[in-house]
Formats: sequence, structure tokens, C-alpha cells
Amino acid sequence: MKEKVLILGVAAVQMDAILELKKMGYDTHACAMAKDGPGADVADQFVEINILDVEEIIKYIKDNEISVVYSVGSDLAIPVACYISEKLGLPHFVSKETAHICNNKDLMRTTLGKGFKGNVDFQIIKNEEDIVNLDYPFILKPADSQGQRGVKLINNSSEYLESYRLAKKYSRSGLVILEKYISGPELSINGYLINGKVVFLIPSDRETWPEYTGLIHKHVVPSKNLNSEIREEITDIIESACQKLGIINGPVYSQIKLEQDNPYIIEITPRLDGCHMWKLLKYYTGVNLLKLTFEHLLKNDITELENIFREFNDGYLLEFICQQPNTNADYTQYQTELNNSLSSFKYYKQGENIRPVNGKFDKIGYFIYKTN
Repeated sequence: MKEKVLILGVAAVQMDAILELKKMGYDTHACAMAKDGPGADVADQFVEINILDVEEIIKYIKDNEISVVYSVGSDLAIPVACYISEKLGLPHFVSKETAHICNNKDLMRTTLGKGFKGNVDFQIIKNEEDIVNLDYPFILKPADSQGQRGVKLINNSSEYLESYRLAKKYSRSGLVILEKYISGPELSINGYLINGKVVFLIPSDRETWPEYTGLIHKHVVPSKNLNSEIREEITDIIESACQKLGIINGPVYSQIKLEQDNPYIIEITPRLDGCHMWKLLKYYTGVNLLKLTFEHLLKNDITELENIFREFNDGYLLEFICQQPNTNADYTQYQTELNNSLSSFKYYKQGENIRPVNGKFDKIGYFIYKTN
């Protein structure tokens, strides 16, 4: 009888996980509040359960003899998966406490500490009357949302209050965090830890849309912004941050910005990224991070790491197609790129209405191609 795995969520990144698990021979189950993502169609079983409804998920796990509950690319789902896994004695990489801390930017910043190399100056705002102590410009964020919702670069006091009120609407805790603005290139860091040691770490250049602060447009490997010295410093910072946060085994994803060659952590979390980077990195490094994650979690097997190339000679790029929400998806200007890509996926059918996610400029698909 096949072992059963429950994936929380049915977005395209969870679809990746479900398809990989099916290739590995597992019986795949998925749940979400609605059947509104491609993961629901590829799972062996789909059930409508809100991924935050812990008791209903636990009942489903018990009723269906699920072996593992997990999620990919979702800050909301990982704390739920870790809590349930601890409660039921199922395999998991990090504690519910670590997952909770990393899902709350205020707790993550506080846990790292103001003296931690790689942390940025920050301030937690509880209400409109709180006095802003950070110098402008700074980044304003909800303390515990995902998908760049409510994130805004604040240049002066006249921009602050309206942006604070919007960010607060996206914050489940009601807290908003202000972070010193770090100027310079952005990096995405995909890493993997075994017993507290970083055994895989690949930085990629993270190119954002200039008109939308923080919204991803492209991931590029190899990074053009790093030398060997900065790479070593980033590895040390990530490993030290993971020790402080309690990330000992499994994947870690981080966003980092470089200011005058000094790396600063923008985000760090014990999960795979939400941008299908495992596909890009499989072409670049030979290692399938998604397969590694599930083999490690389910069978304590890390042999996938042995597939790493001795040299990374080729360059690759993952580019997102984005469009304003509440408009009809249109891929016509990208047909050449989609047809000639190494891999691609459309989140919507041509002409379908785009659901608001970040509310500004939402992903509707992506393609990967070789750059040299």
C-alpha cells in the first residue's frame, strides 16, 4: 500500500510538489479552502479544507492514515504543518516554534537580535500613535503576511499613514514592521542544511519590477553581483541565522540585499521558495531540491546531493509573466519565449480573470531558458 502525503495548498508551487511525489510513488492528497489552483487537479485526492483549520486537517490525516503533511512556498502553511506534525508525531524538519518565528517578521528580527551581522535596523509599530524612530526611507510591511501584500517603500512622513493602514489590514497580528531601506542588488538564496551545516547554497540575482517595490520579475544564475569573499560571508550569515532560529535540517530560503558589498537579510524561512527555483537550480546544479526535500523528510535519504555538478558552467534565467489583477490573462506577446523555453507554465488560461494576490502586479506564468 502506498504511503500517503498531504500537501497544504493547491497553488502552482504545491502542484510541483504533488507531481514530484507522484513520480516518487506516493499517494498524494491536497487541501485548500477552494479548488482554485492547479494542484487540486493533479492530486490523487483533493478536499476543501482551509489550510489554517488545524482541527479539520488533523481529522483528515487520522481518517486517511496520512504519513506526512507538508507544503511548498507558503509561509502560512509551514507553521500549520509543523504544529500538526509535532502533535501527531509525523516527520518534520523544524519545530512549530521555529516555523512561527520565521512566519512573523517582528519575531524573526527580534530573535536574530539587533547586534546580529546581517540583520537590519527595525521598529515594530502597534498603532497609529506610535512615534516613528527610523530615518526615511524605510520599508513598511505587515508583520505576518506573504506574497508582498502591503509592502511599501516609505520616503517621507506624508506617505506613511495611508501605507501603515493598508499594511495593518494584511497583518493577522495587527502589527506592522518598519525596516531600514537597504539600497543595492537583491539576491535569492536557496540552501539546504544537514545537522546544522549548510551543505547546499546557491545565490541567484533577484531582479524586481522597478515600478513595484520587491515584486519579482526574474531569477538569474549565476549571480553577477558576487565574488568568492561575499559568497563565503553570505554562507556564514545564513548558517549563523539558522542556528539562532532553530533551522537544523531541510531547506532554507532567504532574500538578501547587498549594500556596499555588505549582505543584509530581508527574509529567511525554513521552506522551499515560492518561485519554482528548484527547476532552475536543477538545470544549473544537477540537484533536484524538491526531490531532496521529500526523500530526506520521508526516508532520511540525502543521496540526491551526490548529483551536484563539479562545475556550474552554464547560465539560466527564470522569468515571470506578470499582469495587473482583475484583468484577463494575456500571453500573446510571450509566445516565442514560451515555445522556446526549457520549461514553462501558465497559471491561467488565455482570457481568464486574474485573481488578486499581491493586488498590484500578479504572476500569471513563467518560463526558464539558458542564457549562455
